[in-house]
Amino acid sequence: MGNASTKRYARHIVLKKVGAAGQRKLLASRVLVIGAGGLGSPAALYLAAAGVGTIGIADGDSVELSNLQRQILYEPDDVGALKAGAARARLETFNPDVSVEAHETFMTPENIQGVVEKYDFVVDGTDSASSKFLINDACVMARKPFVHAGIGSYYGQMMTCVPLETPCCRCVFGEPDETQGRRGGVIGAVCGVIGALEAMEAIKYILGLGDLIAGRLLTYDALGASFRSIRLAGRDPSCPVCGDEPTITTPLG
Repeated sequence: MGNASTKRYARHIVLKKVGAAGQRKLLASRVLVIGAGGLGSPAALYLAAAGVGTIGIADGDSVELSNLQRQILYEPDDVGALKAGAARARLETFNPDVSVEAHETFMTPENIQGVVEKYDFVVDGTDSASSKFLINDACVMARKPFVHAGIGSYYGQMMTCVPLETPCCRCVFGEPDETQGRRGGVIGAVCGVIGALEAMEAIKYILGLGDLIAGRLLTYDALGASFRSIRLAGRDPSCPVCGDEPTITTPLG
């Protein structure tokens, strides 16, 4: 690292559990953010601020005016632009040390594995149950750790999965449940809280620090100003994707 980088990451480097060696790990790492909306925006910004060297942004959607209430990657001039491209421009301007790979398409069962396998860790920033299970399946099959999260109104939840070591989304939730629609309301700051925690999970995994939110479900109640950590049962041996005899062999939405 040069002098400018040393100054930029000084508050990391001074930490005994990070140091210059840890910062170099971050600069050499690759993290994929799938969904560049309410969750993906704060997650991507904090990953870029931390100096994660390569950040993938996968999203086929365009910026809408109604997004600006919570999707802090974007400005009014970005309305109408593809999110992945706008995110790349913002993040690379914000931190020139970071290279951003824009995947300007929605993830599907046909393309997701080819994208996921290129990264060290995956952040779920999507807003539908089917997309979250698609990420789950692809990451389990590629043996890529990932953090799942969901938000709605004044609440959020999240958990990290290390494939074949901790329970995956299918172990915990069964099948996708789309009863909560994409267009439900949410306080924007809730997205910021959960998205920042997702970024922290990626950073902890890369650095090998602390305890991941793995084997646990962390819930957040903004109105009650409270977090709750729920201990989960272990990996389900009969899980159709990460179990001992998987029946799902290609990612499903």
